[in-house]
Amino acid sequence: MPDDKSDRSPWYWLLLVPVVIPLMTFLYNADEPHLFGFPLFYWLQIAFIALGVATTTLVYRMTRRRP
Repeated sequence: MPDDKSDRSPWYWLLLVPVVIPLMTFLYNADEPHLFGFPLFYWLQIAFIALGVATTTLVYRMTRRRP
C-alpha cells in the first residue's frame, strides 16, 4: 500500500524566517527607538520570539493532517 504521507510541503520554508531575521544584525544595531523605556535591542528580541511563535503556529496549522 503506498504511503501518501509526505513531509515535503512548501510551508516548511517559512520556518527559515525566524532563524534568518535575527541574524540580520543591522536591524537592531541602534539604541533608538525606545519602547516602554527599553532600547531597541531588548524589545526587538521579544518581537523575534513572537515572530517565531507566529511562524511556527502558521506552518503547523497549514501542514497538519486532517482526518
